[in-house]
Amino acid sequence: MKKRTRFLIILAVLGFCFYCLWPSIQWYFNVPEADQTIAMKTREQIRDLAIEMAVESVEKLEKEVKENPNAAVSNEYNWLVKESKANYNAYKKDIPADMTVSAMFQGFCFGYNADTDEQKKEAAISIHNKLVTLFQDHYRENILKNKNYYTNAVKMGLDLQGGVNIIIRADLDAAIEAKKAAGSELKSDEISYFKQQAMTSAIETIKSRIDRFGLTEPVIRQQGEDRIYIEIPGAGQNESINAIVQGKGLLNFRLVDDVANEEFSKYYMNHSTTTFDAKGNLLDPSIIPEDCEVLGYYVKDEYGLDQFVNWIVVKKDISLDGRHIKTVNISRDKLGQTGVDLTLDYEGASIFADVTAKNVKKRLAIISDNKVKSAPVIKGAIPGGNVRVDGFGLEEAQNLQKVLETASLDVPLIIESQQIIGAALGEKQQIAAAKALVIGLALIIIFMLVFYKGAGFNAVLAQILNLFIVFSVLSGLNQTLTLPGIAGMILTIGMAVDANVIIFERIKEELRVGKSRAAAIESGFDGAFWAIMDSNITTFIAALFLSILGTGSIKGFAITLAIGVLSSVFTALFVSRLIFDVGTELHNKKKVSISWRIK
Repeated sequence: MKKRTRFLIILAVLGFCFYCLWPSIQWYFNVPEADQTIAMKTREQIRDLAIEMAVESVEKLEKEVKENPNAAVSNEYNWLVKESKANYNAYKKDIPADMTVSAMFQGFCFGYNADTDEQKKEAAISIHNKLVTLFQDHYRENILKNKNYYTNAVKMGLDLQGGVNIIIRADLDAAIEAKKAAGSELKSDEISYFKQQAMTSAIETIKSRIDRFGLTEPVIRQQGEDRIYIEIPGAGQNESINAIVQGKGLLNFRLVDDVANEEFSKYYMNHSTTTFDAKGNLLDPSIIPEDCEVLGYYVKDEYGLDQFVNWIVVKKDISLDGRHIKTVNISRDKLGQTGVDLTLDYEGASIFADVTAKNVKKRLAIISDNKVKSAPVIKGAIPGGNVRVDGFGLEEAQNLQKVLETASLDVPLIIESQQIIGAALGEKQQIAAAKALVIGLALIIIFMLVFYKGAGFNAVLAQILNLFIVFSVLSGLNQTLTLPGIAGMILTIGMAVDANVIIFERIKEELRVGKSRAAAIESGFDGAFWAIMDSNITTFIAALFLSILGTGSIKGFAITLAIGVLSSVFTALFVSRLIFDVGTELHNKKKVSISWRIK
């Protein structure tokens, strides 16, 4: 292989590795600790925090405009200045040469009629709400950008930072028996599909519960057929685990009271700041009928968060409980419109047929965890237990399918094991692991430089690049770094040196018989190739089987070892070879500094 080709391959690999490692670099070196704490919160918490920060910032800005209108705009509002200038251009207004806080604020006041006191009041509320939305989007975007760095960065396992490790078993047999007891007999070919759906449902339910309990962003994955593995970083969160497992998703169908909803909308428009308390409870319950309550209507935004749209007045009485849903599927009608098809059990079919027959042209709200997810209009009586909910895009329909399956499938969850690791212990292990890695690398570097002189420098550079590649691939695969994983890295360092030692010894043999530098290097690498490949292939196969069959710490060790094997072969055969060739052809070196006994 030509040097240019080898060089381009190395550049491509290093460029790809840097791309994979970039989120880890950003997260650990560029994101302040305070912002890391915020980004580690759940999406529910981030949404609430963004709203809180937005309201506080807008009130601060309005106060500044009122008290010191001619003040210069601070750097924290640079992004808002751009929005203001865009509004000036949109309404064909001249952008002020001196952008004060008052001039910036004025950019958001165009397009409102404010002749009377009432109109001025309404305009002020609208401007306030517009600014709150802008600030909320700004804060949320920044927080989620940091959260994305965290998601794609190399994470430390619980043994390095502390937290809670739980293995939960889903009692699928009990779920099947519950289906039978409800009158829904499953055929033999349906059991496997039901178990898959039940596990997906259980995992989605746990994720939802963790969000509601406000725990740190977890690692949740399925193990085997019926186990769920959970890692929740951070200490002091174990008390919420039982509540998470024992919690229960809520799904139901309720009628929308359109008359009460219209009256409430009018009231809320004029009393938006005095309708609810801080917890979202109505301050004056008399504004809606006693048999109704007000719930928020939410849709998924571009960040995957539940985004509030408006308030809807629904009946307190449940028209249909989610436990009557047997299956949920997504389909398209003849016109290509996406919908969600529900199959109800016998009792549910009877209830739904009666409800739809009596409430034609009314809206039926689909509610999950006290959030209205959809409110379609009943077009006619729906007998037979087959229900189609229209009016969704494909992504919306998939989200609704998850919501319905998550809430309707009742899978008993049992905690099989729970391990709590303190933060102090995790910190000690971090230090110990770092010391082991640094000392191991330092000793190998010293040995290679002393024993192999100038050629040892090639091995040292290859070792550094080897660790860089391993960390990069771990980051790209979103792997978690654990103590066994670090052990795999240390083993990788030794194996990478082994490859270099084989190559160097072959080169020394060629030099002893009188070959030139170029010929000795060529023969040395060719002679060492299959010896290196044989030893590393067998190690890679063992690591591959361990990663497939192993769990927990064994799997982490195996994955790191497998990546390290591939990386060490690459650095030994490509990087080290290129360094030798550069010395030979560009620097015109005639001798190889590789041994104290060979001159």
